[in-house]
Amino acid sequence: MLSLYVIGLCVTLCASQNTGTLNVETPLPMNMQICSAPGSCQNEAGGIVLDANWRWTHKIDDYVNCYTGNIWDSALCPDPDSCTANCAIEGVAQSEWGGTYGIGSTGNELSIKLVTQGQYSKNVGARTYLLDSSMQKYYMFSLLNREFTFDVDVSQLACGMNGALYFVEMEADGGASRFPTNKGGAKYGTGYCDAQCPHDVKYINGKANSGSWEPSPTDPNSGKGYYGTCCAEMDIWEANRESQAYTTHPCSVTEQTQCEGIECGDNASGDRYNGVCDKDGCDFASYRLGDRTYYGTGSNFKVDTSRKVTVVTQFITSDGTDNGDLQEIRRFYVQDGQRIENSFDQILVHEPFTLAYNLAMATKELASQFKK
Repeated sequence: MLSLYVIGLCVTLCASQNTGTLNVETPLPMNMQICSAPGSCQNEAGGIVLDANWRWTHKIDDYVNCYTGNIWDSALCPDPDSCTANCAIEGVAQSEWGGTYGIGSTGNELSIKLVTQGQYSKNVGARTYLLDSSMQKYYMFSLLNREFTFDVDVSQLACGMNGALYFVEMEADGGASRFPTNKGGAKYGTGYCDAQCPHDVKYINGKANSGSWEPSPTDPNSGKGYYGTCCAEMDIWEANRESQAYTTHPCSVTEQTQCEGIECGDNASGDRYNGVCDKDGCDFASYRLGDRTYYGTGSNFKVDTSRKVTVVTQFITSDGTDNGDLQEIRRFYVQDGQRIENSFDQILVHEPFTLAYNLAMATKELASQFKK
């Protein structure tokens, strides 16, 4: 009897995070390699999907915007439930990837332009995810006792820009099975979360995050809603041609979690260090740790960012198995066929190469002194 009551209630009160029917969703093809040993690799086909926040959000079966600039339409979105019921996130047609969003792929390469002037609007940046071969779910990585390698060209990324590649604890289906109102799933780039517990995500847990929405005073395309969305984050690469860092951001929650109030750890409320995630994290940044000649543009740097570089990150376990505890995260680079070991920490623990417990503790201790 209880089950029948719940089903009946949802017919009248529950709304869905809908998907549009005006464009056919077309992921970009993207290949990668899975290797068991040097020279022993297999190609694996996948795809690239655009995050839901960047997509056109409009009235169902109509061309009327639900979200324009950084404002929700008051008629279609007087409250989150109405907004969820009235609006849909649209698919990305093949022609829109480059023309609207400035994104392209060739084989195993992905390129993203910072600014693209499309037919109807200007797009700034993008967030994309890797799909598995089904093109219906995000590719899920198992990192313990493995390494993750990619090539990158940051020669056109000036100081102040951030070309980021990172892992977050999103669900493989984008939360579609946990939140049945989420009709888009991974196929439409839903379910985002990170350790900053962002409030600018337009849909969280299958519902519009339009409640108490505040347009950003500095970003014409963004704002913040009442809820945030939190999960653990591993920043493999946050970089431009002048500087780089890789950073761990653990959380006390073990899956994508909607937050409100103190648990979000918002700066504005003074709760940055009271939330469920470590927003500062523990990072290895060569310049900040004292090596001024390690990374930069030109042949006088050990890693020359005027040219493509291979970035290798290893996740070392305590017993050398896939089931062991994570002990350290090791980094090195390859350029012109030569291995370049990570820089030496010259400030905190005076050790090379690695992001490990002792460096993390030294970083936190130093930071706590500045907070006093």
